[in-house]
Amino acid sequence: MRRAGAELLADADLQIPVPLHWTRLFRRRYNQAAVLCQAIHGAGGPPVSVDNLIRRRRTPSQGRKSAAARRRNVAGAFAVRRPQEALGKRVVLIDDVLTTGATVEACAHALKRAGAARVDVLTLARVVRQEG
Repeated sequence: MRRAGAELLADADLQIPVPLHWTRLFRRRYNQAAVLCQAIHGAGGPPVSVDNLIRRRRTPSQGRKSAAARRRNVAGAFAVRRPQEALGKRVVLIDDVLTTGATVEACAHALKRAGAARVDVLTLARVVRQEG
């Protein structure tokens, strides 16, 4: 990811992982996006803000939802705890898998509302769903 996202990461002030709801984090014991952030940072990437972006409410799994249903599911689900950390910053949002982009769009919206100058997205994998 560090090599694939080199251009985005070179201009970034901060990396932020897509957060899990605290109940899911408690069950799973780790956030895979946060693990990716730490690995990218360890390979020379920008600083990480692991807990600034939060998932305010537990959202049902996106698994079998349509793109529109996924957007509705995550609308308003994310918030920034410490807006001053994002203010004027170039942020790279890190996620493990991108399907429709609804989750990262909702996260980016929260970060932009908090004053981030720019939000780019870097993911480990992209899922392309075949309809029909």
